[in-house]
Amino acid sequence: MAEVTQYIFDFKEIAEALVKKADIHEGIWGIYVEFGLTATNVGQTESQVLPTALVPIQRIGIRRFDKENNLAVDASKVNPQTKPPVQPRRR
Repeated sequence: MAEVTQYIFDFKEIAEALVKKADIHEGIWGIYVEFGLTATNVGQTESQVLPTALVPIQRIGIRRFDKENNLAVDASKVNPQTKPPVQPRRR
């Protein structure tokens, strides 16, 4: 049997996993990616270089969205509250 070397997830699956990891139970949450930008000179030889932009992914997370789409999930559906929130005791 071949060894599994890769798993692929769509954006909604990633958003759902992060909502559960963050223990979020309400609101629409979607994938957030923060990019960086840097430049360098790159070429096949030292005499044939070209200015090149590099755009690394610096952070991946989730943020609130106004409505569900291909990047976002409803936390109340994918991670419903399993028990009522604990109410503080009154004295």
